Amino acid sequence: MKLKSVEEIIPQIRVVLRLDLDLPFFDNKIIDNSRLQKSLPTIRLLLEKKCKILIIGHRGRPNGIEDKYTLRPVYLELMSLLEPEGESLIESVFMPEINFEQIDQALAVNNLVFLENIRFWPEEENNTASFLAPLSGFCQAYVNDAFAVAHRAHASITLWQHLPSFYGLSFIEEYNHLVSLGNPSRPLTLILGGAKEDKLKHLDKLISHCDHILIGGKLPQLLSLVDPKIIPAILTPDTFDINEESIAKFTEIINNSKTIIWAGAMGFYENENYRNGTEKIARAIAATTAYKVVAGGDTSASVLNLNLKDKYDFFCSGGGVLLEFLVNPNLPAWSN
Repeated sequence: MKLKSVEEIIPQIRVVLRLDLDLPFFDNKIIDNSRLQKSLPTIRLLLEKKCKILIIGHRGRPNGIEDKYTLRPVYLELMSLLEPEGESLIESVFMPEINFEQIDQALAVNNLVFLENIRFWPEEENNTASFLAPLSGFCQAYVNDAFAVAHRAHASITLWQHLPSFYGLSFIEEYNHLVSLGNPSRPLTLILGGAKEDKLKHLDKLISHCDHILIGGKLPQLLSLVDPKIIPAILTPDTFDINEESIAKFTEIINNSKTIIWAGAMGFYENENYRNGTEKIARAIAATTAYKVVAGGDTSASVLNLNLKDKYDFFCSGGGVLLEFLVNPNLPAWSN
């Protein structure tokens, strides 16, 4: 499948840009902005084309409007990346609510309009067709550069149904990498971690794709499927990390793998007291000659913090989308 690139967009139009804004936070501070960094080339390209940009995206899984999930700090972080010297050459504004008339007016006087967390409104996750359709009245194109949520049938992902659709530079790069995983070198080992149970949703289908599936994080407590290929970790007594026995067993399998896909930390990585499993697995993977793929914010952050970035072949911005893609490449983000 050939994705239409943002490079094909004509200059001086209004563009709705879907970004991956779900950055990892700890103590109300952003601990890794690499998801924003990935989209800077696409944003700069649109600004060079003198396009007006409406940025939409989400953070977390809020239940209605929750201040702790506001995107305002993400907006401020993005502007600091776009204007590192604080020059304020880019006229921008943060919009705390969805008011299409106000958005239209804001785009008239700003280069960049940044919308509040799109998941504050239930119509987003319900994929209500009419929710964002009014944007087509005053915007001329839609660009998706949020590969991490390409598997979500949400209103901001299926906006290609209402506007001429293009894909960001980061999105296309990630898509091309994942296509190459269709014929991996074997043995292929999949390592799943973190706390999100939806990583286990396609486990029955993933078994046929993989030679080994190693399970850490909170997931061993949620696992119901038994198969010789699936090896759940034994957790430490407090359940916040995997134990040394499991680290040793996982490392042995990792050492004999030709392709490794890792999605999810092995423990409660945000707390430095529970990083042992994640860090030892990260180093074990880095030491192999396998083709190494890392997926998801916390997992990527652990590799970056250990200065192991150069030892890994590909960083996928989302674990969920990678797993979904492996079992069903036809995702909601693909425009027809």
